[in-house]
Amino acid sequence: MANPKILVTGATGRTGGAVVAQLLAKGWPVRAAVRVRDARSDLLQRRGAEVVVADIFDPGQLKEAMRGVQRGYYCPPYHPLVIQSAMAFADAARETGLEQIVELSQWLAGPNHPALMTRQHWLIDRMFSALPGIAHTVVNPGFFADSPYLEMMPFAAHLGVLPLPIAGESRNAPPSVDDIARVAVAALSDPARHSGKSYRPTGPKLLTVTEMTGIIGRVVGHNVRHVKSPLWMFYKGAKALGAEPFLLSGLRHWFEDNDRGAFAIGAPNDAVRELTGKEAEDFETITRRHAALPASLQSFRTRLTVLGRFMMLPMLPGFDPVAYERTQEHPAPPAPRPAIDDAGWMASHGAEPLEMPDNALRQSLAISS
Repeated sequence: MANPKILVTGATGRTGGAVVAQLLAKGWPVRAAVRVRDARSDLLQRRGAEVVVADIFDPGQLKEAMRGVQRGYYCPPYHPLVIQSAMAFADAARETGLEQIVELSQWLAGPNHPALMTRQHWLIDRMFSALPGIAHTVVNPGFFADSPYLEMMPFAAHLGVLPLPIAGESRNAPPSVDDIARVAVAALSDPARHSGKSYRPTGPKLLTVTEMTGIIGRVVGHNVRHVKSPLWMFYKGAKALGAEPFLLSGLRHWFEDNDRGAFAIGAPNDAVRELTGKEAEDFETITRRHAALPASLQSFRTRLTVLGRFMMLPMLPGFDPVAYERTQEHPAPPAPRPAIDDAGWMASHGAEPLEMPDNALRQSLAISS
């Protein structure tokens, strides 16, 4: 019997692209939904995917994209109306008789979180789970190894610094993009087995950022030190690289949860091995892959380019998340609180409540435009 066709949204993104590649490698027919035709979508087509252009906020276009498809991977966009895209996807799934949705969510998802996207993930989880007759599986990783940690790889490779606005002793067992995709593919391959389940893929070991920095230094062959960069400077660099304002507005809250231990809760685990039959990739393996990318390879020209980017950071336009949220009129819960301070979130994630952070930590997380 032929494998059913699977729709993958966000197919040119990190997890979406990896899901497409792995499904095709296993012989599954794939329909890749993209926003625009470009070199990345053309590559997917050459590899064997059927490529369709579809607006993830448009119910009609999503219905057309789903016709003849049995299962779907929903990758949410970084957009303040992400809940509308999920509603459009749910409606199209119901109208076309989709049998399964595998959804990329967040480990921090909850109704009281100060980040709007994190609250909307919580709502999306529940909306998809309530669809009658459609199997639903949640994949909810924390910070990836690939992002934010190894996005800084060129700075580490050429300048010997890992500039991140997170504490050096904060801990995580970050999964690779490929392992997150492997978990999603395993769920897509067997809807009945994974219906109603939620999986958090992690790496095999809990590491501090200081330990990750040491691994990066070993891979690149010279000393690398972690620099807790100001959040305002991180925003400048991320904005220059085209990061969406909605993503930037949530980062300060996710960094706070990270620094206070939210990603250490429940990590590491065996989700990757149990679902895929393979051990999760360790941080050094993922680091070696990033060290082999052109931006990290040693050359005088590349080093000058990276140094120039680094020196220009203070002069780039900034980003004020508070002002952005005010102008966008983002809704907020009556008493917003990080996951680590939310008794309901802590209980549902198998952890005991922690003490509130002291004033020094709160000041270190303050934003300056």
